Amino acid sequence: MNPERLLERFLRYVQVDTTARDGAESYPSSPGQLELGRLLVEELRAMGLDDARQDEHGIVLATVPGNTPVPRPTIAFCAHLDTSPETPGAGVKPQVIRDYPGGDLPLPGDPDQVIRTAENPALDQLTGRTLITSDGTTLLGADAKAGVAAIVEAAATLVEEPQRRHGPVRIVLTCDEEIGRGVDKLDLEEIGAAACYTLDGQGADTIDVETFSANQAVVTVRGVNVHPSIAKGRMTNAVRAAAGFLGRLPHENLSPETTEGRQGFLHPYEIRGGVAEVKLQFLLRDFDAANLDYQAELLRVAAEATVREFPRAKIDVDVRKQYRNVAEGLAREPRAVALAEEALRRLGRTPKRTIVRGGTDGSRLTEMGLPTPNLATGQHTPHSPLEWACLEEMAGAAEWVVSLAEVWGEAG
Repeated sequence: MNPERLLERFLRYVQVDTTARDGAESYPSSPGQLELGRLLVEELRAMGLDDARQDEHGIVLATVPGNTPVPRPTIAFCAHLDTSPETPGAGVKPQVIRDYPGGDLPLPGDPDQVIRTAENPALDQLTGRTLITSDGTTLLGADAKAGVAAIVEAAATLVEEPQRRHGPVRIVLTCDEEIGRGVDKLDLEEIGAAACYTLDGQGADTIDVETFSANQAVVTVRGVNVHPSIAKGRMTNAVRAAAGFLGRLPHENLSPETTEGRQGFLHPYEIRGGVAEVKLQFLLRDFDAANLDYQAELLRVAAEATVREFPRAKIDVDVRKQYRNVAEGLAREPRAVALAEEALRRLGRTPKRTIVRGGTDGSRLTEMGLPTPNLATGQHTPHSPLEWACLEEMAGAAEWVVSLAEVWGEAG
């Protein structure tokens, strides 16, 4: 394992703008994902993975061939190339902080952006380590480019150290995960793996064995627009109706700001429009998929009450399935988690099973039949200008990938 080479990879990857574009008709939704994919194919081929390619959808696929005397199961490692549209991802200027001295980290591009230890308790354990941040004007992109870098560096290690016995290892680098389209174009038969691992988790040494179940809702509020000079008795303002609709939804509970742990939420995250029409987008999230029906019913009840207040308004509630909790699928292939724990123990580290208040490509992959827990990669505070990563934790993720390949190389 070469931590400095890993750092160079990561810095190279985060400077390519791969921001996903919600609402785009193309796949991938942004050209930077294709650019990064081409770069990765070049690197993978340069290390000797002759089958490395970028398919017609921008997904990067490659194989580290197995080298065991008898055939062993194929496993896959997956990370996504895109970054969140919630924070700008163009013009990333990564800052490398060697021998982190402790304390808060002001970011040089924006004096108002400070990574505070009070909000990032993990920093208390990382004195003396190497940290990477943005300059505060963009996100960093460690979600999930820390995972991409760890997978590529692990592949290089397996190629360079043939004494490590392992079965076939598939590399799968997807596009548009951040907008819920990461596995839309994947062919599981082509991957051909018994288990997969997403490298998209925060911190170190954690295995996410449960995710939210998720739906998305689009609420369309239609009003009646006339010139305001003659609006009396004729106008129905969709903006006011939308405000009334939002006011009828829970905000002291069932919201991201007021929930934690296993509590779900109903989250309005985008609003756009005008007097004639307003569209609102919602995330519906819970570990129990049955509770998503209750959240959808809250939207419909609020719509009915709003129309009673604004009789000429029309409100449509369109709820769409996104992904489901990985827990049930992982139970069908217990080796996926058990061998991940064994691989980490062999490195002298202690695995921690965790839940994630979100989802990964692994949520969909597991639902599709490929059990896929999520592994920590050293990323922290994703989707934010305050995002940061720890090099030693990233290197630990790459070591975990190598160890996992070896453990599966012993599996029957």
